[in-house]
Amino acid sequence: MESALLGEPDARQHANNLRLLAALPRGAGIERRERIVDYDIVELAALLREGNPQRLTAEQVLVEYWSRITRFNGPQETYGDNGKYNAFVRLEDFSTLLEQARLADQWLTTPDDQRGPAPPLCGIPFGIKDSFAIQGLESKNGTQAFSANLALRDATCVARLRAQGALIIGHTICSELSTHTVGQFAGNAWDPIRTPGGSSQGSGVAPIARLCAAALGEETAGSIIIPAAANGASAIKPSLGLVSGAGVMPLRSGWDVVGPMARSIRDASLILSIIAGPDGENDPQSLSAPSIGEQLSITPTPGSLPLQGLTIGIPQTDWMSSSGQPPAQSYDEDYSAAFIRFKDQLETLGARVIDFPWLDAEILENIPYSSPEPIHDVLDSDSSILMRVNAQAVTSYANQLETRHWSAVRDFADVLENQDDRDYLLRRYPELFDQVASLIPVGIRLEAENRRRLQQGHFEKALNDYQIDFMMVLPLGAHVGERAGALVRTLPVQRMYFDMPNALAWPMLTLPIGHGANGVPKQLPVTAAFWGRRFSEPLLVQAAIDFQTHYSEYHTKAPPDPDFTSPVALHLWTLDEIPWQYSADPLVIAEGRRKKS
Repeated sequence: MESALLGEPDARQHANNLRLLAALPRGAGIERRERIVDYDIVELAALLREGNPQRLTAEQVLVEYWSRITRFNGPQETYGDNGKYNAFVRLEDFSTLLEQARLADQWLTTPDDQRGPAPPLCGIPFGIKDSFAIQGLESKNGTQAFSANLALRDATCVARLRAQGALIIGHTICSELSTHTVGQFAGNAWDPIRTPGGSSQGSGVAPIARLCAAALGEETAGSIIIPAAANGASAIKPSLGLVSGAGVMPLRSGWDVVGPMARSIRDASLILSIIAGPDGENDPQSLSAPSIGEQLSITPTPGSLPLQGLTIGIPQTDWMSSSGQPPAQSYDEDYSAAFIRFKDQLETLGARVIDFPWLDAEILENIPYSSPEPIHDVLDSDSSILMRVNAQAVTSYANQLETRHWSAVRDFADVLENQDDRDYLLRRYPELFDQVASLIPVGIRLEAENRRRLQQGHFEKALNDYQIDFMMVLPLGAHVGERAGALVRTLPVQRMYFDMPNALAWPMLTLPIGHGANGVPKQLPVTAAFWGRRFSEPLLVQAAIDFQTHYSEYHTKAPPDPDFTSPVALHLWTLDEIPWQYSADPLVIAEGRRKKS
């Protein structure tokens, strides 16, 4: 890993770079676009190479994106409405970025560079979620309480981008402590008065609003998928362990995953191929993942029937905002029309698309791990109950104790001069969690881990019984609401069990399948998702690339530049005001379900 951080890729990375470079399109065959910012990353990677008639430079690309950030992003360090998109909460110094872009151009134009050919992401501008370490910048995870949390080095995934010669523009804004999915700080890329989704809200907005080429997000439960769906991004929430989480401020260890948020699935696949891979020194969880980064495609399957032989299942018990009826019956007019059209398009490409029962997560026997029911009472020294913990809490608490998650935050809080910030962090990360985690017997932890494997087996069997290759769902079922409106109308129809892919450690990706303005003043995207078995990313990605190759009108469509003359008057919701249905924390979700039942 060390050699890669110095800009000298190891043999595996070098071979993967050569594979990806060979797959880039020929520059002469790339459709000319009016704006540089409308090229996707795969196109830019080709156009930045010498020998292309439309050749661009990394400096040109940076300047175009920076110009849009200056016009449309608004003031930095604002955890609230800043009057514009507020997708970036913190930016690297432009002179530093300009120097890096010029160094990238040198690499791109030096064929005999000792490091080898310039990698695919050389010169590409990225946004990074506010919970990731970017060397030399503060990482605040959506709250000023983490001011002075200065990163001494990059998170592993950021370092892997930087080793490619990518330009790290700065931090994209996220929900407070990455804990909810509604989002409120950033404006939606298509209509800034509307919610962007969360918690990776700025990472969902910035690529679509053409403020960067792509971004990295992080998800514990819905935090990549929901903002990707709300903004029409092509994003990948990977399988647990595929990408190192080292250097990312955690929410729930054993659930948190890092993934790319982009404008095309081939872009997201390219990024994932670079950031995936083991990081044994910093994230042992990554050692359990197979090396599938080299299997991720950026090119379509040839022919008119690229999906032939695939069976795509639509789970009928994948409840939306309420249970008891098939999900499609909950969709609004635009979503229903796009859903029906999307099924037809998948079949036109050769896929077999079927409805199938799936497993009903309302039945607790189906979800031995996700069940909100306690499996152990943690007792104090006087035999009183400190906390009743379910299986999800057992696995998460054990991991967070071992990684010093809570105690590290308290150590940070203890040296803060601002008493309000100190009190806030100590209240959110109390010693009680360490006490509870330290009292959970090893046998109970093993039982909880076994329950997770058992649940994975249940759901995999449900796919096998119907010979399903992967599933298709809509993360949202209706257009998102206004940021200043009633909280319950921000995401009026969403998947009830949006946390299930994370509980199973399975991958999910998003892709826009339409746009509509029914009941809203401006066109908004409609987004679908593919998801399936753990480490099935190559299969999901290839199917999505094939769809976007034949139906490119959805992911290439850009939102109109906004008019920010009318300010948004926001009531900023506190964490305590966010209903459990919109939490990004699986333990909060489970407790809400327990109380509801």
